[in-house]
Amino acid sequence: MYTLAIDFASVAVKTAQFILSFSILVVLHELGHFIPARLFKTRVEKFYLFFNPGFSLWKKKIGETEYGIGWIPFGGYVKIAGMIDESMDTNQLNKAPESWELRSKPAYQRLIVMLGGVIVNVLLAIVIFIGIVWYWGEEYLPAKNVTYGVHTSELAKSIGMKEGDIVVSLDNKELDNFDVLESKLVLENPTSIQVKRGDSMLSLAIPSTLSSSLAKFKKTVPFVTLRFPVIIDSVGSTATTLEGTQFQKGDTLLKINNQSVQYRYEFEDIKKKLADSTITVLAKRGNDTVTIKAKVSGAGQLGLFLKLPSSIFKTIQKDYTLWSAIPVGTKRCFSTLDNYVQGIKQIFTGKVNPNDSLGSLISIGNTFSAQWDWYKFWSLTAIFSIILAFMNVLPIPALDGGHALFILFEMITGRKPSDKFMEYAQVVGMVLMFGLMFYALGLDVWRLFK
Repeated sequence: MYTLAIDFASVAVKTAQFILSFSILVVLHELGHFIPARLFKTRVEKFYLFFNPGFSLWKKKIGETEYGIGWIPFGGYVKIAGMIDESMDTNQLNKAPESWELRSKPAYQRLIVMLGGVIVNVLLAIVIFIGIVWYWGEEYLPAKNVTYGVHTSELAKSIGMKEGDIVVSLDNKELDNFDVLESKLVLENPTSIQVKRGDSMLSLAIPSTLSSSLAKFKKTVPFVTLRFPVIIDSVGSTATTLEGTQFQKGDTLLKINNQSVQYRYEFEDIKKKLADSTITVLAKRGNDTVTIKAKVSGAGQLGLFLKLPSSIFKTIQKDYTLWSAIPVGTKRCFSTLDNYVQGIKQIFTGKVNPNDSLGSLISIGNTFSAQWDWYKFWSLTAIFSIILAFMNVLPIPALDGGHALFILFEMITGRKPSDKFMEYAQVVGMVLMFGLMFYALGLDVWRLFK
């Protein structure tokens, strides 16, 4: 018998962040179509966040345009007069083109309208990345500063890594930022990884199959994680000690019921197994050790706030003025795009199984933090914005890139595809896109129960 354990509080926080991020992206993307359409005096009949077959959650007509919110959170759309789009309203095509319809406009105007959403998403990503760099700066952890080494997954062990290894470099190139280790393993295909083990330096060969294994594996467990001690940063109001000694800020936990909790991952594993029970904790306090009896909640929590890696390890912080953040944020945007394209390339070259990489809204929503984190929220929003731009510019019917391709064909050859051809192309494109979306959704549902 299988059970599906769900933390509804964290799901609610992730869902709220996803809806806000997705709404920002969709509304601004559609504004990218809406604004040039109106500038070229083209009628926009509908502007919708999410799709609304059958009914809308909310709608209001202002002037010639109906604004609304649909009930299927797969995207959004603007219904531009004289254009075959997601609404599949073809009645207008049976009549002669009106001056306010898109099909009566010059090809260059139609191209600008089609590419407006993609352009806005690219600009949005750049602006967000610039804002992130300006407000938060850049903080990263050099791999050599991971003084307690790493906790290794089974996949990491399969290439010869061991608990406590300190990752130094890939192909003898120093790893400046520990957080990019996995992405470099997948996208750059290094052939060796150098680690410090005790007093020795070792070079371990990386098999060519690692990138495909990692794409599948990382959906459940990271390749490696930081090892760091369990140090109390503050004691919450829900912490329950039964008698005598209390938890204090600065305590370093050593054992729970005589089981070692030298590192954070050990602590998380043990306390979940001891949910709703009384435990004995051995902690280091200054030069002494103390014994604390405490109660673990039914959710497996002790009510303690622990120090984060950023306050334990020596990280590097770079701050920027707004002016200096502009080139850094812009570069980050296009490096994100390059990484995404390299990931797509891995799929098409057979190095990564698409079933291990595809994900639906469930996978996207799960990337957000269980607690509201504005830095991660805006970082993910910028990443999704550039991905949305790339996906929409692909020359696939029903996508902006497909419409733009037909317009470019017209501009080059002087021959405009017929309305009937555009109608059939839209149907084919929508079948392909919705088929892919539901397939990805099925994969996510399968992963949840698996």
